[in-house]
Parts: sequence; C-alpha cells; structure tokens
Amino acid sequence: MTKKSAVADHYTHGALLDAIRTGLTALGKTPDTVSIDDLGPIDEFHIGGRVASEEFLSQLPLDENAHVLDVGCGLGGGARFAATRFGCQVSGIDLTPEFIATGQALCAWVGLENRVHLRQASALDMPFENDQFDAAYMMHVGMNIPGKADLFAEVARVLKPGAQFGVYDVMRTGDGDMTYPVPWAATGATSALASPPEYISALESAGFEVATPRNRRDFALQFFAALSAKVNAAGGPPPLGLHVLMGEDRIEMVKNMVKNISAERIAPVEMIARKMR
Repeated sequence: MTKKSAVADHYTHGALLDAIRTGLTALGKTPDTVSIDDLGPIDEFHIGGRVASEEFLSQLPLDENAHVLDVGCGLGGGARFAATRFGCQVSGIDLTPEFIATGQALCAWVGLENRVHLRQASALDMPFENDQFDAAYMMHVGMNIPGKADLFAEVARVLKPGAQFGVYDVMRTGDGDMTYPVPWAATGATSALASPPEYISALESAGFEVATPRNRRDFALQFFAALSAKVNAAGGPPPLGLHVLMGEDRIEMVKNMVKNISAERIAPVEMIARKMR
C-alpha cells in the first residue's frame, strides 16, 4: 500500500453520505431543508470548527471577485462556508474519493454546486493551470504530507503573483513522543508533523513571504473542554458531528489530541503567506 492510499484509507468511512442522511433525519431535516449551519458540526474537520474557520479565513482577501483554492478540502465544509460568507468561488481538492463524492452531494443539497467545485486529486499534483487562483488556504492538511516544500511549490504554481495563502495546521511545537491514534493518523507511519520554522522554511523556498505565525494552543484546549462539557450535558454526541467521521476510535483520538496539546508537543498554528514571485 502506498502512503497516499494509506492516508485515503484512514479517512474513508464507507457509508458516509448515508450516515449524514440518518443524522439529518434525527434533526428533523432533509436534503431539501438542510443548511450549511446544520452541516457545520460534521463537515469542518479541524480544531475549532466553524469558529476557527471564521477567524482564520477572515484574514484572507476573500470577496465575490475571488477564485479561491481549498487544499485538502475534505467534505468541503470550509469551502461552502467561504462561498457563503464571502461570496467567492471555491475550488477544492482532496485525496479521499469518498470525501469528494459526499461533499459534492452536500453542495447540491445547499444549492452551492455552481460556486463550490470539488475534485479528487493530490495536493502535490493539482489539476489546475499556473497562476489561476486569487487566494488559497488549507486547514489541517500538512500533517499527512511529508514533502512540505513540494506541497508549497505546487500551491505557489497555481496562485497568482501577490496572492495570499493561509495555513491552519497542527504543528510540532515541543519535544516528546506523540500519543496515537489522533484524528489524522492511527500511527506515526502516516503522520508528517513539522515545526513552525520548518513550515516557514518550506514556504519561503517556494517563494512565499510569511507573516508572524499565530499559535492557537489555548484556543484548542478551550474548544475541546467546551465540546466535552456539551456532550456530557446532552448525555452523548449530537446526531451530526465529527464522531460520525472519526468512527469507533473517536474518544481515544480526541483524548490523545488533548493529551498531546496539553503536553505542548503539538498545537494548531495559523500562518498567512504571500506569493512574492
């Protein structure tokens, strides 16, 4: 099995769209009545969910004239939010076929199929022309891609000169052995964590100028504490949530995330870069 296949297999559910339909029914919703806010708890697969998306994407120049690239779009939740919140056109790519098929269906359900276009592809070999996009972003993607320099060179290739690129990834911020499984990897074999200085070096080698990174460790711990309290108060998870994506290991994955972040081994970090050449 190749590393790409192992990563795609890690995220594959097998019956994801049916599981989402079941959750909608429990909410009293149908594909004809669902909104992007209803889908937000399941389709924004990164620390902080919709709140994090709002804060992160608001730092980029997104408007109705922008064509934006979502690198590693997952189910397309971030792309649908960006298209609705900022009015932009969004093209997303992801390695996992089930994510793309499910995401395309969700776009149709909420009437965004003409503004959000999702394709199955590798972030290291994207099916786009040079200098095509006005901006780009990725949220919790680089942890599965060892070749950060190759990744950022490919992003730079498809961005227009002067375009901004936002990165919101879990990064290595301290020493110590990682505890697995975590949401992006069952073991260290498919994990490709890197430190903020390593990200900056890879971005600069690809022709980007990088603003001061923003460490979101405290935000992450508050998010997980609030999530745990909400689930406990409700007596279990909601009909739609990341537990649907993460499967049977979800409790251990979240517990390990909190453990690793608390020990300062990792933290979610934001970076905003600008293509200079």
